Amino acid sequence: MRGAGPLRLVAHLGVWVYVLLLLVPLYYLAISSVKSNTAILDSPFNPFRGLQFDNFARAWEGGSLGRGLINQAYITVAANILTLALAVPAAFALARTRGRVGRIIERIFALGFLVPGFAALVPTVLLAIRLDLFHTREFLILLLPASALPLSVVLLTQAMRTVPAELEESAIIDGAGPLRVLVSVYAPLTLPTLTVVLILNFLSFWNEYFFALVIAGPDPAVRTAQVALPLLSMANAAQYGVLAAGIVITLVPVYLVYVLFADKMEGAVFSGALKG
Repeated sequence: MRGAGPLRLVAHLGVWVYVLLLLVPLYYLAISSVKSNTAILDSPFNPFRGLQFDNFARAWEGGSLGRGLINQAYITVAANILTLALAVPAAFALARTRGRVGRIIERIFALGFLVPGFAALVPTVLLAIRLDLFHTREFLILLLPASALPLSVVLLTQAMRTVPAELEESAIIDGAGPLRVLVSVYAPLTLPTLTVVLILNFLSFWNEYFFALVIAGPDPAVRTAQVALPLLSMANAAQYGVLAAGIVITLVPVYLVYVLFADKMEGAVFSGALKG
């Protein structure tokens, strides 16, 4: 136990170094969003020099970020709802299936981790054209859950398998059907994992750029904020404060979602650690 003191000191030092590596870029981004180009280049870490708060208005108007954020929120929320609508019943069925069949089906879902997204680009584009949904938000809503289902189903299946069988048997004796058992027994007990899946999918869908560019396209009527940002950089190549302001605008919804669900996510992590 003699090495506990130095090891703890090294661990704390490593944590603070990691925190600084995260906070310094965010701090630089935040103060750059309200500074002029001259102040950014001359005093990059001075928050009080060359303040220029109209960067946000210029980024909002120049990149049409308002419309982009609406499109992005619509796609993210709709895709998240569709993912949960498919993943929760699938995980419920797998969790209740005993034997080899359930394991095989679960492994088939896990195979989705091995398929890179860009490998499906060409058939996805051809399918979107064939369905007359190319350059639409609706096809993106149908596409994104396909990439999120493997992880969602695996996480939810593992969580639902920890629900005591006695609770389900008691509910069945009381006359509850499968849907009632899922809603009243499994869903409340796996709420922390559901929250984790929700947040992970939200981050994935919100930050999607490649398929959003190819499928939805650069048209201002349907493009997302992530697609609008590179176009904003092309129009304001030397306006670093405007670019930083545009990035900050797109980060605010992610931060708000994390703040709202942080407690449940941390609870899921700690409960998983205790079970492990």
